[in-house]
Order: sequence, then structure tokens, then C-alpha cells
Amino acid sequence: MWLAAVAGVATLVAAAIVAAAAHEIPLNERRSDTTFIGADTRAMQDDDASNPGMLAVLDGQALWTQKSGALGKSCADCHGEAAASMKGVAARYPAVMPSLGRPVDLQQRINMSRVSNQKAPAWPLESRELLALTTYIARQSRGLPIAVAADAPSQPFIAAGRAIFEGRQGQLNIACAQCHDDNWGKRLAGSLVPQAQPTGYPIYRLQWQEVGSLQRRLRDCMTAMRAEPYDYGSPELVDLEFYLMWRARGLKMETPAVRP
Repeated sequence: MWLAAVAGVATLVAAAIVAAAAHEIPLNERRSDTTFIGADTRAMQDDDASNPGMLAVLDGQALWTQKSGALGKSCADCHGEAAASMKGVAARYPAVMPSLGRPVDLQQRINMSRVSNQKAPAWPLESRELLALTTYIARQSRGLPIAVAADAPSQPFIAAGRAIFEGRQGQLNIACAQCHDDNWGKRLAGSLVPQAQPTGYPIYRLQWQEVGSLQRRLRDCMTAMRAEPYDYGSPELVDLEFYLMWRARGLKMETPAVRP
């Protein structure tokens, strides 16, 4: 039912948006999506005692010290206190892994460490355990500016993500940028259109009743555009994440954010 409603809204967007080229939002006009949510949701996000995403943080904290795999090691055995060792880490992902020759996001990097350093099986992407640990690690960067690398090895992947963001797709033949670059701050079906700045992921969406990744949100949007969503962990989704984090550079991390 919800996807049908969103698809209907997306149809209105397609009818309302002029076919003009998307323009990038100037850095001094970029705003966290917290700017565009209601006061009640914002208050829930800002109060750790009320923020439902903190349940995932607590689960992740337990996983941080849990010994796993054939080596019987925990994340804490190698990295110590997360508040110190993980501070700023989430603000730098996705990042290019030289051994792979392409970027990985934070969930993928956690799984790589799990397999190589604990000799434990990788968790399925979007699984409760992986989201919890990712949320816990990302929370250690809350309040710090997003600062993904924009060096020469990163540029092709940022450009690839930008091409997806600005390219028309799906049966509705619209682009992400037409809403979030060209029409942010306007009202659509009574709600403010945000800039789609990924400052708070993994986030708790009231609609989901649980935390979810940026990739889940992107797949939801693609479905609403009546496009075939990329698979979790696909190069396309990681490139799109990379571009969006680069686009949000300088904005502060807010994990776990709360959204409607």
C-alpha cells in the first residue's frame, strides 16, 4: 500500500517538474534533512532516551565486544574503545579499497574485517546484526563533518554515482536530482521536499519501524520511480552512496537519525 502511495506521489512529481537540467546545490545552501522534518520527529531524534534508533546502537555495542569466528576475537580486541578508535570513521565512507580497486561502504568494510580478522562468516547485507554494528560505529562520528575522500582514485566512482543521481530512470522517467537538487524546500503532497543529504544513516524510519541503511532508502525511491532497484551491495549503489556523501561534505553526522 505504501509503495503504491509513493508511486502516486512520484507521478505527481513527474507531472510537476520541468525538464530542465539539474543544478548542484551550492555548498552554503546545503542542509541536513533534519531541517525538513516536523518538530516532534526532530525532538525524538535529538533525545537519546526517545530515539528508537538507540536500540540498534545498544545492540551494536554488545556486538562490538562479542567474540566471534574461528579466532574467537571481538572488534574490541583489535580496536579497543569504539568511542576513540571509530571516531570519524563513518564520516569517511564509502572509501576506495586499494586491494579491490573500487569503493566499499561501511557495512561492506565491517564484513571484510569480520571475515579476515575474526574468521567469521559475513553477515547478510541489511541484516539486524550488521545494521546494529554499523549504527553503533556510525554513532561515534555524530557531530563530526562528513569528509569522504575526493582524491584521484575516488573521482571516477563519485562521477559514476553522480551520473545515476542525475540520470532519468524508471517508467516515470525522472531523476533523483529533479526532486532533491531542483525542487528541495518545495511542498509535495503537503510535505517538504528534502535535499536527500545522507547525514544520519543508518536511520530509524517510523515507516519501517526499524533502522535501515542508505541503500534501503535508495532502493525504496527507485521502486517508487518504477525503476528496477539495484541489488544490495551492488557497485552502482555504492557509487551512488559515495556521490551522496561527497555531496554532503561538511555537513555533520547525525546517526541514528529519525525520519517519518
